[in-house]
Amino acid sequence: MLDPAIGIMFALSTAGLFAAASVHKLRDFPGFAAALDAYELLPPAIGRVAARCIPIAELLIAVALIPARLRPAGAVAGCLLLLIYALAVSVNLLRGRRDIDCGCGGPGNRRHIAPWMVWRNVALAAAAAIAALPWRDRPLVAADLVTIGGAVATAAFLYLALDRLLGDVAPRAAALRGPNAEARR
Repeated sequence: MLDPAIGIMFALSTAGLFAAASVHKLRDFPGFAAALDAYELLPPAIGRVAARCIPIAELLIAVALIPARLRPAGAVAGCLLLLIYALAVSVNLLRGRRDIDCGCGGPGNRRHIAPWMVWRNVALAAAAAIAALPWRDRPLVAADLVTIGGAVATAAFLYLALDRLLGDVAPRAAALRGPNAEARR
């Protein structure tokens, strides 16, 4: 059984991720809808409905991760949605369509899909699944609250740093090295 401090850390971190993802999709709904359409996985009519439903589903998942009675369902739904995202990116990578926008960079931050995004979503799905595990029953103490706060902040900063490094810095560095950088090594 999972210690409640660890469980709360995974639940809050995952809830924050889904809340932020929902907000960025709603802030640039036309951009998100275009990115979703570019994946070419859904017929246009279903794609329009999905584009409206996905940010709402992400927000509902974020909310469901907070109360204990809804947490397992929210965690499982979050895990499944992240695996669907990983599958969508994988299908397009296998098609050779690396130039489409992932839809995950936020308003005004267009990013091409890449293999690291598949692994990111699988890792995040595993984190969401951890929140669904049964928790031990023990009262939280002040030290737990400090630990939870520090862990959630650390997880958020680590996610943002890796996302920035892999999504923005690494592609720019590769472009600066030029197309023949590997041949020169």
